[in-house]
Amino acid sequence: MSTRDAVIVEAVRTPIGKRHGSLAEVHAVDLSALVLRELTARTGIDPGQIDDVMWGCVTQLGDQSSNVGRFAVLAAGWPDHVPAVTINRACGSSQQAIESAAHAVIAGAYDIAVAGGVETMSRVPLGAARESGFPYGQTVLDRYGVTGLDQGSGAEMIAAKWGLSRGQLDEYASRSHELAAAAIDRGAFDAQTVDVELGERTITTDEGLRRGTTPEKLATLKPSFREDGVIHAGNASQISDGAAGVMIMTSQRAADLGLRPIARIVAGSVVGDDPVMMLTGPIPATQKLLARTGLSIDDIGAMEINEAFAPVPVAWQIEAGAEPARVNPVGGAIAVGHPLGASGAILTTRLINHMRDNDIRYGLQSMCEGGGTANATLYELMS
Repeated sequence: MSTRDAVIVEAVRTPIGKRHGSLAEVHAVDLSALVLRELTARTGIDPGQIDDVMWGCVTQLGDQSSNVGRFAVLAAGWPDHVPAVTINRACGSSQQAIESAAHAVIAGAYDIAVAGGVETMSRVPLGAARESGFPYGQTVLDRYGVTGLDQGSGAEMIAAKWGLSRGQLDEYASRSHELAAAAIDRGAFDAQTVDVELGERTITTDEGLRRGTTPEKLATLKPSFREDGVIHAGNASQISDGAAGVMIMTSQRAADLGLRPIARIVAGSVVGDDPVMMLTGPIPATQKLLARTGLSIDDIGAMEINEAFAPVPVAWQIEAGAEPARVNPVGGAIAVGHPLGASGAILTTRLINHMRDNDIRYGLQSMCEGGGTANATLYELMS
């Protein structure tokens, strides 16, 4: 019996829209459908051949309720028999969707799967699902001796534990904008992005970028979570809108269909970590992934560590011993935004395209997630 693998044959994302920006008028289902249609258009795959669509979304409320993945399939015009499931692993939802789809393909349960995600934070605000409930439960809060679990406070805790100054974090944030601007200007994102047509306007480029951002300009912003804190709007991810997806199958199936895979999904890991500090999960997730694969951090040529808050990738980089130039080489969520349920697939799309453009063999992706979990995924470039 031959060994099955999982490869990505195509990866597509929308431009990332800023909060209340151009994409705010687009329903999450329609934004997702645009990505789904583009995946089949680029690959030539009959959508009726797709075994399942696994779609990440965090705030499953209002426009994004009732299995947004299924309605995206219907909005894309795909056959009724194509199923879909919506996955919520907080900010790692679409990264988990990719890993789950890969598991199913490797196991032989699926031949062709699509995975990705969406979030329209302009239309379904961050935290909206919590307004009518108490998601943690008093037992959880009592266990950890806290009155709440808050990502902003967690970011402040990380900065304090690793001794990160506001100046260091603002320098990192400025770097994110600088690298994203350079990537946009050289067309690094053009091939991976599907245009969004809005009447007479066409949205082609990530909207959140603030050119000319400097540590000096960021120093004028007020802290967001503590009066004497180091976290503010300029060194945290932007609230955004977007969608992204990838198509996954075995390398043998890709060869049979005449498709050239971009990357192989080598391995993945998922961990739980301190739910109070909350955002440190990428550190043990990376350690677990490297131990599983037998690789060292020096073997990894490019790394996407989601920029939820600047201390997250900075602390990760310190613990991993990663070369700074290899970490988030085309900027990140601080510069262009973090549309929660889509971000995992956005990072994958950016990472594997960067690997292909620069002939990088291995790429690693990880992101912190609400509740103190994290995914890490290793990709290998296919020639």
